[in-house]
Amino acid sequence: MLLQDIISGHRLILASASPRRRQLLTGFGIEFDTAPKFGCREEYPDSLPPEEVAGYLSRLKSNAYPEQLEPGDILLTADTTVLVDGRILGKPVDEEDAAQMLRSLSGRSHTVVTGVTLRSVGHMRTFSAESRVRFRKLGEDEIGYYVSSCKPLDKAGAYGIQEWIGYVGIEGIEGSFYNVMGLPLQRLYVELLDFIREADGTEPHRPSQHDTTAE
Repeated sequence: MLLQDIISGHRLILASASPRRRQLLTGFGIEFDTAPKFGCREEYPDSLPPEEVAGYLSRLKSNAYPEQLEPGDILLTADTTVLVDGRILGKPVDEEDAAQMLRSLSGRSHTVVTGVTLRSVGHMRTFSAESRVRFRKLGEDEIGYYVSSCKPLDKAGAYGIQEWIGYVGIEGIEGSFYNVMGLPLQRLYVELLDFIREADGTEPHRPSQHDTTAE
């Protein structure tokens, strides 16, 4: 059964300010609402392994959502992290910080992790997807041009794979391209199908990465 059919009777709420996530979710061909922006302190324990941070933060955002969910609502929150040398590259604070991040990614591979949390009145599930991205060696003129023209200050790791720097700089990807943009669409499609069936009691439950009964 198509997701378009099984999601009938549910209200999917995307709680993300990212225009890329809205664009990607639109590609599913299903209706969804976009939640108003709300505050969330995106902090995590220092002891948390870097590859688990995206999932942790997506769950944190879900719990910070200020509105009470109604029966049939499904809240979707997500977070994307860029990992290199065991450290997390967040969103750059200014153009020089963005340029420095791109220098650290230049000529090598890094990992992009997107964590997603789905929550309804009675259930919550968190999963993560990883992609490996390889950049060729970037010139200073290329870094400077991209930072000044595309203003990637709202992007983890200071780049958008769908922008100019992705066209000219990325040599290869292992894993989901859309995951690098901000949502692992194939995995999300399967997880949504299972989440709705399990919540509706129409299919035996198959646990995901962090699958619990919502408090």
